[in-house]
Amino acid sequence: MKYSFKTKLFSGLGLSLALLSATAKAAEGVTVYTMDNAIAANHVLMFQEQNGKINAVGSVATGGTGSGGGGLPSQGSVQLSQDGQWLFVCNPGSSEISVFRTGPKGLALTDKVNSGGQNPVSLALRNNLLYVVNAGGSVGGTDNITAFTFAGGHLSALPQSTRPVSAAFTTPTDIAFIQNGKVLIVTERDTSVIDTYTIGADGLSTSHQLFASAGKASFGFAAGHSGHIFVSEAAGVPGASSASSYQVSDTGGLTVISPTNSTKQQAACWLVLTPDEKFAYTANAASGSLSAFSVSSNGDLSLLDFNGITGNIGSGSHPVDMAVSQDGGFLFALANGNGTLNLFQISCDGALVYLDSLDGIPTSAAGLAIQK
Repeated sequence: MKYSFKTKLFSGLGLSLALLSATAKAAEGVTVYTMDNAIAANHVLMFQEQNGKINAVGSVATGGTGSGGGGLPSQGSVQLSQDGQWLFVCNPGSSEISVFRTGPKGLALTDKVNSGGQNPVSLALRNNLLYVVNAGGSVGGTDNITAFTFAGGHLSALPQSTRPVSAAFTTPTDIAFIQNGKVLIVTERDTSVIDTYTIGADGLSTSHQLFASAGKASFGFAAGHSGHIFVSEAAGVPGASSASSYQVSDTGGLTVISPTNSTKQQAACWLVLTPDEKFAYTANAASGSLSAFSVSSNGDLSLLDFNGITGNIGSGSHPVDMAVSQDGGFLFALANGNGTLNLFQISCDGALVYLDSLDGIPTSAAGLAIQK
């Protein structure tokens, strides 16, 4: 039976932080974070997985505002630090980034800063260096990346770190580090361009290179440990969306490994990778499905199911952000078309086994991060 998040969370709008803290402390298992991205006031929404079931825990205000609508056309708007002690959240409506300390007593807001642009949509964190990509071109400004240093729960803007992407209005969709933090990658949907930046010891980018994506509408991506990146390509034509893999050099060079592997689905916007890098999954927003690819040791991609449907969430569900648990056992998929958070078990052969779904999540929700 589906459990209504709307009933659990919003029937008592006066839910106190004390209650949230007590619930979070008592619960065990995987904790999942997303944001409601609400225009009036943005909130982090919290969930727990226990015995293959999803339970709503509560919400905490970010102090900023969201953009509303049908979520964000981006991946990575909610990020956890590697040690799981800090949560970073984009506030696209107020052009801010919020920082939370995580712990047994729940979330505690420790900082909120200007994003260095307009409409922040994705975050990349490496040690104490955080980069944001701002999609300002979509709201009358310009797209850019900006860096911050992080210490003691606070972000400080890194002077002279703001850099352009390939143009003023590209709809940048994702940002992440690779090559042990030596290289920063940005994908652009509208231009089908992949930007690479080399990062110096001071955190500033020292070069900027542009590469044409192998497929149209480069969107989400995952970075591997061997200098590989795996990129989803969100072509809107039925059956035309795909995924490609690349080798990234430590100087920011990009070489195609496995180009435009079709999902046989539509609008493959988001992509995640299992921790062992054996499988990659795309969320096919227009098809209501998830596709799996097996990944070889050299980064080649092979579609796992002949029809491209490894997980079926349903027509109109519009799956967007996904996250894989640290042990590689579970995949969570946020679907903002029908307002659900969906849980699948990942089998040893990459197949997805449906376990649970929780409904009532705002259709403006965006971002997904998992804490063990």
